[in-house]
Amino acid sequence: MGRLSRRAFALAALSTLTTASGAVAAPRRPWWLPTEMRGVWLATVSNRDWPSKPGLTAAQQRAELIAHLDRAAADRLNTVILQVRPTADALWPSPYEPWSQYLTGTQGKNPGWDPLGTAVTEAHRRGLQLHAWFNPYRVANHTDPTKLAASHPARKHPDWVVPYGGKLYYNPGLPEVRAFVEKAILDAVRKYPVDAVHFDDYFYPYPVAGQTFDDDAAYDRYGGAFVNRAAWRRDNIDKLVRETAAAVRRIRPTAQFGISPFGVWRNAVTDPLGSDTRAGVQSYDDNFADTRKWVREGWIDYLVPQLYWNIGFAAADYAKLVPWWAEQARGSRTKLYLGEALYKAGDPAQSAAWQDPAELSRHLTLARQYQQVRGHVFFAAREVASDPIGAMARVGADHYQVPAVPPR
Repeated sequence: MGRLSRRAFALAALSTLTTASGAVAAPRRPWWLPTEMRGVWLATVSNRDWPSKPGLTAAQQRAELIAHLDRAAADRLNTVILQVRPTADALWPSPYEPWSQYLTGTQGKNPGWDPLGTAVTEAHRRGLQLHAWFNPYRVANHTDPTKLAASHPARKHPDWVVPYGGKLYYNPGLPEVRAFVEKAILDAVRKYPVDAVHFDDYFYPYPVAGQTFDDDAAYDRYGGAFVNRAAWRRDNIDKLVRETAAAVRRIRPTAQFGISPFGVWRNAVTDPLGSDTRAGVQSYDDNFADTRKWVREGWIDYLVPQLYWNIGFAAADYAKLVPWWAEQARGSRTKLYLGEALYKAGDPAQSAAWQDPAELSRHLTLARQYQQVRGHVFFAAREVASDPIGAMARVGADHYQVPAVPPR
């Protein structure tokens, strides 16, 4: 079969099918299609990607969501990573946390529909996987607990909360916090046939100059067995990762568990095992996330380091980080995908490299040299839709000529 006819056949085979009764059938996937992750993050925090603003009607919100799913399918992506717990809240009817304010403008107000349930159903109708994205510890993008819904767990348990950097966070050092966070997340896993649970890069918050994350009481109570506070903090995050992974496997064995951390584990000048970078942030030291361990130990199903830098960037060169991460994934059960900074393409505040529509396409070309790299995820849906300088169109033309099946 020639390349053009094969492509036409693949597109037809993946189109939505209707049975004689009018029900939607699952798309057929030709066995010979390539297998790779082609994902997009769909962020809801601060109405970043969706809904476009709070307070839209249920019909308007649904229509916008469907448009994002349609665009992902049209661009021959195969996975949408939807943020369903942006700030210790919910985009589904949760018995544990209030409805997200990013839906109605009022935290706790029922939007009149089920966004997560709709997203899973409609994604699957289009042959897309739906990964449910949860932020574990962020409570609010402000420091005033009285602005939270009266029913919010952070108001009922103020001792769980630490203000830091103008925001509120749950304290990862409290076992009761970790248990609650896991319970709130797993409610969605029980209720919906999500294809994965997804965490982003926010574990302990990124450092803010001149401020201290006050977990003294928790460290005094629980940190005695550790050589220092940093080791204790990393163990707290390790526990969250291991426990969540085990619970997801138990509750929904078909679902995966993936994490998208900051793209630099440690710089080589800090640790000889680290990458040839000079990044100002290191996830091991600043987020207390030992991302390299999670990969090498195979605790998680996939990792998507956020490699949000151009090829040749001095402090963190994409071309140096890809082989470093590929080496960490070698021999591990953890699949490696790469997070791509589509949002930088055409942004006038970015360097000249990001004004070139071909920059991201070159990323994919480079990554194909490394068999451990199983695909890419693009940040984010708003830029997939607008594609201001055609960078996503270039990726599609150069690399996504036919559909692909996401790895399992």
